[in-house]
Amino acid sequence: MPDLADLFPGYDSKWINTSSGRIFARVGGNGPPLLLLHGFSSTHVMWHPVAPALADKFTLIIADLPGYGWSDMPESDKEHTPYTKRAMVKTMVEAMEQLGHVHFALAGHDRGGRVSYRLALDHPGRLSKLAVLDILPTYDYWERMNRAYALKIYHWTFLAQPAPLPETLIAGAGEFFLKHKMASQTKAKTLAAMDPRALEHYLAPFRDPARIHAMCEDYRAGAYADYEIDKADFEAGKKITIPMLALWGSAGIASAAATPLDTWKKWATNVRGAPVDSGHFLTEENPAETAKLLREFFVEG
Repeated sequence: MPDLADLFPGYDSKWINTSSGRIFARVGGNGPPLLLLHGFSSTHVMWHPVAPALADKFTLIIADLPGYGWSDMPESDKEHTPYTKRAMVKTMVEAMEQLGHVHFALAGHDRGGRVSYRLALDHPGRLSKLAVLDILPTYDYWERMNRAYALKIYHWTFLAQPAPLPETLIAGAGEFFLKHKMASQTKAKTLAAMDPRALEHYLAPFRDPARIHAMCEDYRAGAYADYEIDKADFEAGKKITIPMLALWGSAGIASAAATPLDTWKKWATNVRGAPVDSGHFLTEENPAETAKLLREFFVEG
């Protein structure tokens, strides 16, 4: 296996102690804190194409979620508790506190977007602004799971199956699974937009059975506890009140289920949004436009 490239030269590497184990993050830039969270099949490395456009205005904390990348893998239970987004939120809040940040801006893609909007709902006083990339709320995905959508996000139901079914099948062909899934979610249906050095970072966890299990636990939590937590908030009329930006790929996952901005307006009182000419992986398929929109939102409001 090749050595993994440093895609954040000049950034500090931090292993941050929390009650759920250590969180790994790269920290660099200047200005108020902006936490960046990645999605499934990626790691913190997914942010490397857009970080330079943000680092002159923000101190970037680019973290691996619990169970992903180089962060610790909390031991799970039959309810998948450590991998619920509410538990991940607690972990990320602790990590930011350890770095001295009790109030910060936040952007998340895919699974990281789910942690991000949950943080905004559970701890609104922690955040100045929130951006989510190519997601709708977990509740909406499950509620809209018709035939066409189930075929598009088959991995939601596959990864949520009881252990050890998905773990065993993925471990038998982890590189094939990752590359096929990622290519299928890009606009071009290829991996051409992926930096080969970043792809090696993404492949590494798929060579580790413990990491594969942790990622499956994330999806099991999504199918059960996360859905119920979202459902309770939605039925109670609880909303995100801080300024929010929703971005989605024009050929991405979120736009296949609904008009994303219309959906987010049911969950947030101050939200705007825009499509990006890309598939699911906005930061890598169209980093220039994604960085421009994020910078405009976080810097100019």
